[in-house]
Amino acid sequence: MKLIYDFTPAQLTQVHQLYAHTWWGKSRTLEDTMSCIEGSQICIGVIDQNQEVVGFARAISDFIFKAIIFDVIVCPSQRGCGLGSMIIRALQSHEKLKKVKHFELYCLPEMEKYYEQFGFSRQVGGIRLMRRVN
Repeated sequence: MKLIYDFTPAQLTQVHQLYAHTWWGKSRTLEDTMSCIEGSQICIGVIDQNQEVVGFARAISDFIFKAIIFDVIVCPSQRGCGLGSMIIRALQSHEKLKKVKHFELYCLPEMEKYYEQFGFSRQVGGIRLMRRVN
């Protein structure tokens, strides 16, 4: 397994196919996928021995105070093999994110224990998520 930070057009299509395996991303179009990757400052993929993308995540940051991790996805056939851990650790140690004070992410309640191993906590000083649908 190898980390990549730049994506060929074929690999962008493979990332889009990964979204199809998620409940929250399966309605995204290829254009949506390409736009969100283009608009993200850090994107990390994991490719297998066949050069296929089997894992992905992206982050948006001000590079000092906050980095928000989005779309951590691992191919269903590769889950449980440590790829998610590889991706999270690669984001946390990324050269451009070394000075960031807070890493944040959204997850379902059943994923909280998983992310706790990387230092994430629900204790965020009483802050509440607010959303406006456009």
